[in-house]
Amino acid sequence: MTLEGHRREILVLARTGYVVLRIEPAPLACLAPLRVATGLPAPFRRSPGWLPSPLGWRPSMALQTRQKRRRSRVRDTAAAAKNVLDAIEVLRGMNTDNARKLPADAPTGFIKPRWQKLVMTDAGIDRRYYELCALSELKNSLRSGDIWVQGSRQFKDFEDYLVPPEKFTSLKQSSELPLAVATDCEQYLHERLTLLEAQLATVNRMAAANDLPDAIITESGLKITPLDAAVPDTAQALIDQTAMVLPHVKITELLLEVDEWTGFTRHFTHLKSGDLAKDKNLLLTTILADAINLGLTKMAESCPGTTYAKLAWLQAWHTRDETYSTALAELVNAQFRHPFAGHWGDGTTSSSDGQNFRTASKAKSTGHINPKYGSSPGRTFYTHISDQYAPFHTKVVNVGLRDSTYVLDGLLYHESDLRIEEHYTDTAGFTDHVFALMHLLGFRFAPRIRDLGDTKLYIPKGDAAYDALKPMIGGTLNIKHVRAHWDEILRLATSIKQGTVTASLMLRKLGSYPRQNGLAVALRELGRIERTLFILDWLQSVELRRRVHAGLNKGEARNALARAVFFNRLGEIRDRSFEQQRYRASGLNLVTAAIVLWNTVYLERAAHALRGNGHAVDDSLLQYLSPLGWEHINLTGDYLWRSSAKIGAGKFRPLRPLQPA
Repeated sequence: MTLEGHRREILVLARTGYVVLRIEPAPLACLAPLRVATGLPAPFRRSPGWLPSPLGWRPSMALQTRQKRRRSRVRDTAAAAKNVLDAIEVLRGMNTDNARKLPADAPTGFIKPRWQKLVMTDAGIDRRYYELCALSELKNSLRSGDIWVQGSRQFKDFEDYLVPPEKFTSLKQSSELPLAVATDCEQYLHERLTLLEAQLATVNRMAAANDLPDAIITESGLKITPLDAAVPDTAQALIDQTAMVLPHVKITELLLEVDEWTGFTRHFTHLKSGDLAKDKNLLLTTILADAINLGLTKMAESCPGTTYAKLAWLQAWHTRDETYSTALAELVNAQFRHPFAGHWGDGTTSSSDGQNFRTASKAKSTGHINPKYGSSPGRTFYTHISDQYAPFHTKVVNVGLRDSTYVLDGLLYHESDLRIEEHYTDTAGFTDHVFALMHLLGFRFAPRIRDLGDTKLYIPKGDAAYDALKPMIGGTLNIKHVRAHWDEILRLATSIKQGTVTASLMLRKLGSYPRQNGLAVALRELGRIERTLFILDWLQSVELRRRVHAGLNKGEARNALARAVFFNRLGEIRDRSFEQQRYRASGLNLVTAAIVLWNTVYLERAAHALRGNGHAVDDSLLQYLSPLGWEHINLTGDYLWRSSAKIGAGKFRPLRPLQPA
């Protein structure tokens, strides 16, 4: 950096210090008009020949003031920033003793290369620049989270969110950490880096020989051939045939039938007594009001014999986040256990995607604007869906937040029996932090990355050359960060796994620091290893690309069903309270899960009926059927709960007439 650059840095530092600390020394009080005009104390006004040395800077002036004002606060630090606090303590000791010369053993490990020439001189350490450097790094460490202040809101300790150190140490020593990786740092790095080097060599060899399947790497970058249409014509014919025979059903009748199979309404217990709802139809009316975005007032008008007061009372006492969650798990488990769902997957893979809904009327001020969705404010319903089409988790989030923040929440905190092993997202669903935590927690992460050629590979340090991959290589891995923060990484992952803190909160904090802290940097390096391994797999495997593409298509199809169900009020969210918005999302997800289960049951019956009528139904084509159709479901009209419409136990609705083969 040039001397002019250092001048600018020190000027900014001085200005920041005075503003943050609100220093009002008496000698400068008369310069108030000048300070207002310039925004800086007079001694820091810059002239053409301005240098840091003639600032009139008295050694430890800022530090003395800071010491007086902040003496009661105790700062703590992560191991990576210990040198900074050690330097501050040395300077404070010098102030107390009125010493002018730095001790020979003053810590220097925190001094960055850009400060070296100013701090380290031929005559020794320059006291003034040493102090400026220490304060600058203190500021950066506070912002990054490497140093925190007890009692502070802005600079809160990470420790408050994590499992206690004693518990973590005990778990680690007894080999009981709930993680899916080796907990010894050197063993972990040896395994992953050995695999990475082998994969790099393999893909480099294939790229040089143009043997990558449907992909080529040239000097201009990566080119991948788009996937062919995955649905054969014979499958489309089967899709059309089954759609024609599914029985027509009202949404009220569908919910009654699904409740007859599963009893999901029993989970909506009274908040105080734990009793079941006395009027099941009234409960279903309340749930449906959330799902179709009608609201209790309009629903009372559309449901003869029901009043707003009854619906509001039942909603207040029986519907809440935990009851929606357990009821959803009941439906997801029922569909997971159904034999026909096995044609779509085994329940070990999933995808997630955010769906934007505009906020209007009273809720307009609660929404946020994301240019991706236009200029109108909105909310995002972020939903996880299994490979069997079951939506097993949903969350209301701000549209301005990246989807990747919430990917792990759905995988860790759902209440169903699904055991997800592999998860898919689009580009917005991945960051290096997510790659790292996914691997640590036992999930294989497979995002569909847009402009994959611009996503760089990171290689281990060494002499190995990967000439064919050169256009995609972005740099080398900095493993020293991982080693320095290994226990912090394990503790963070353990805290998330055990539910001490949510994954979304930690990812949001790690990603929000103006300067990333040491843990964030270490986690990023870990994520770069996993991201590079994933990209290398992607280049080698067309099957992986198809699997990810199919998984994300299921999520997009589910979004279409959700949009159809959530049709009232122009599909806009008009509830001001966040609680009511959560209920809208939960009700919508519950009803779509009920539709998925109902369709699964009747698609199986339709396939059997087609076979019985002489139609050839190839089992290999059943995977192309989808339980997300709604053309046969009446979502509008009056919402009546006729007892005569109920289907008895073990009975089913008749299919529509079959066309002869």
